[in-house]
Amino acid sequence: MTISSSIAKHTAPSLIGRAGGESVIDILTMGCSKNLVDSERLMAQLRQAGFIVRHDPEVADGDICVVNTCGFIGDAKEESINVILEQGQRKQDGGLRKLYVMGCLSQRYLSELQAEIPEVDGWYGKFDWPRLLEDLGKGWDENLKPSRVITTPSHYAYIKISEGCNRHCAYCAIPIITGAHVSRPMEEILDEVRQLVAVGVKEFNIIAQELTFYGVDLYHRRAIAELIDRMADIKGVEWIRLHYGYPTDFPWELLDVINRHANICRYLDIALQHISNPVLTAMRRHITKEETYAFVERIRREVPDIHLRTTLMVGHPGETEEAFEELLVFTRWARFERMGAFAYSEEEGTYSAENYADDIPEEVKQTRLSKLMRLQQRISGEVQEAKIGTTQRVIIDRIEGEYYVGRTQYDSPEVDPEVLIPVEGNTLTIGQFYPIIINNADEFDLYGTPALTE
Repeated sequence: MTISSSIAKHTAPSLIGRAGGESVIDILTMGCSKNLVDSERLMAQLRQAGFIVRHDPEVADGDICVVNTCGFIGDAKEESINVILEQGQRKQDGGLRKLYVMGCLSQRYLSELQAEIPEVDGWYGKFDWPRLLEDLGKGWDENLKPSRVITTPSHYAYIKISEGCNRHCAYCAIPIITGAHVSRPMEEILDEVRQLVAVGVKEFNIIAQELTFYGVDLYHRRAIAELIDRMADIKGVEWIRLHYGYPTDFPWELLDVINRHANICRYLDIALQHISNPVLTAMRRHITKEETYAFVERIRREVPDIHLRTTLMVGHPGETEEAFEELLVFTRWARFERMGAFAYSEEEGTYSAENYADDIPEEVKQTRLSKLMRLQQRISGEVQEAKIGTTQRVIIDRIEGEYYVGRTQYDSPEVDPEVLIPVEGNTLTIGQFYPIIINNADEFDLYGTPALTE
């Protein structure tokens, strides 16, 4: 999907912005938790500058709107463009005075977007937020770094420890968008965690495009184990959860750190993508089938109670039926507690797009994806059922209908199963931990009641 073809579906005429003073800014965030952290940092700057700022309101009716876009795959691009054009229509109708766009999509397609959507007042990439403040007549305050406005429930937050990626997997556009890996200084990250603990945050989900590469650029070594070790020692940090690692050259000392600290969740998110050697080679993953099996086996041996989350891809150019069957066999063997999957989407500028024909029909991709996810659904159901009768430490996120909704250490916000506890007969507090006896389960959720405590 090209940007221009997507925009052509949703044309909206240009409009010159009305004069007047700014007051309310709505920030609409597309895509992943890394984008969410960017929005939260921008919100801190905007509030410091005197604006009223809202994040993803139910109704975007402020007089200024900032859309933080995603440009990862075709569906994400389409969603971002739709939101931009909806806000452009609102501007045309007189309900919006200024429209600004930032993030991955505008970083990658700036000139094309400027030509196609002239009603946008300012375009910014992922890293030029100071210019956005300047265009609003304000200045960027370096003293606020790394302050954020937390948009998640107040007891958990995402901590982004680096930008970019040096991996250059064949199918991935992220290095094209964000550039090379850049680690944040360790002390800056730890100061951010201390600031968040001081305002009540208890759970820290550590994110990066490539978590296990952390520190190579700054310290000339993989420093993720040291960072997490020091973070776990900060008083008030109740849970640390690790996202988006890479299997090649994995820093095995990180497992020792996980085992040493009770407040590091037994959870590791590492995208493996495939298992067939020809497909892994075509993907430029720099790992073999045999090494991948050994990798999973070693993690499970060294951290026996760990829950592994991975992402798998079907339909990459060159994936034969035999290669897909290998993937199913691997999935049955690995029994990932958490797994997501997606069909290959050709992204212009990537190695795959320039060197391989996207020769697998979309209906074949979707059939393979459905078959893989049905298998994972069965595995997930069995994993969940095994927890019946256990007592889990659960943090309460919210009340929804007749249930308190919480999570165990094995569940990341938004993407993983939840624990449902009846509201009737129980008095629980959002953001607090409770021992919960699991008495039922399905493929996606656990059901439980509070354990009696003295």
